[in-house]
Amino acid sequence: MKYLFYLAFFLFSFCSSQESKINGISFVASNSLTSEKEIEPILHSNANWVTLMPFAFMKTINDTALFYNSNRQWIGERKEGIEHAANQFKKNKISVMLKPQIWIPNGFTGHIKMNSEQEWISLEKNYEKFILLYAQIAEEQQIELLCIGTELNTFVINRPEYWQQLIIKIKALYKGKLTYAENWDTFETVSFFKNIDYIGIDAYFPLSKEKTPSISEIEQQWMQHKNKIENLAKELNKKVLFTEFGYQSIDYTTKEPWDFNQKKTLNLKAQSNALQALFNTFWKEDWFAGGFLWKWFDDYENVGGLEDTDYTVQNKPAFQIIQNEYKKMR
Repeated sequence: MKYLFYLAFFLFSFCSSQESKINGISFVASNSLTSEKEIEPILHSNANWVTLMPFAFMKTINDTALFYNSNRQWIGERKEGIEHAANQFKKNKISVMLKPQIWIPNGFTGHIKMNSEQEWISLEKNYEKFILLYAQIAEEQQIELLCIGTELNTFVINRPEYWQQLIIKIKALYKGKLTYAENWDTFETVSFFKNIDYIGIDAYFPLSKEKTPSISEIEQQWMQHKNKIENLAKELNKKVLFTEFGYQSIDYTTKEPWDFNQKKTLNLKAQSNALQALFNTFWKEDWFAGGFLWKWFDDYENVGGLEDTDYTVQNKPAFQIIQNEYKKMR
């Protein structure tokens, strides 16, 4: 009996000491306020976090102006929509990452670059206003995690002093945890990861080039990337967070997972295999904090499905992968 008591105590202590993984969903804003109807399917997925993503718009990669929190945007992206959604998720014991980010209609945010010092200063002032607005919202709503930027590598590399000062200003306003979401191919170049809480990576790494690769083949392809990720985590003594991860339900989905414009031939099995391999590779690692599945729409009954090629797992076999894996690591 004494042996069984100590064994039970050890198991309880061990489990209690394990930090819960961030089992997240990237929740796409809509033109209506979030209600229990939209939250119920997320609870069914066993997710314990969501990302809320208000967008700012830039006309080109060389523009300095940002347009955001406008009445022209859907309410889910505006201040009142973010505040309402955060409150609704917290009521359901789902934590929130606020991830304000830039959208450029015909350009990639990682290529944002100004042509003069004056333009850089103008962009920096505008970006500071943008991110501090949402830092204030995050503080007022007691949002647990704030992502201070998404895939802005050229901006980050060219203006390191600006980002250091911006982090100081954010921390003076917001007392929660911070991350930054860098693209999969440039995550090792971010100098300020040591100054925030998580190494954020949008994890669209190229893996197998096969039409429907097996789980074991994808796991093998992950090793070349996993070693680099783990080395950075240990070097900086920071946990890694996949600020985005996901796969389209198409042939060759692991070849170039970031390419939304590629030819789309439906392949539900490839999506399921890719997600299962990712969970097998990362979710049990101590240095890995978790991640946010890309992406999830509010109108659950009318999205995804067995003929859909998008990233969402809604109403697809891959939903079962998410449900099972998130249940394991809550």
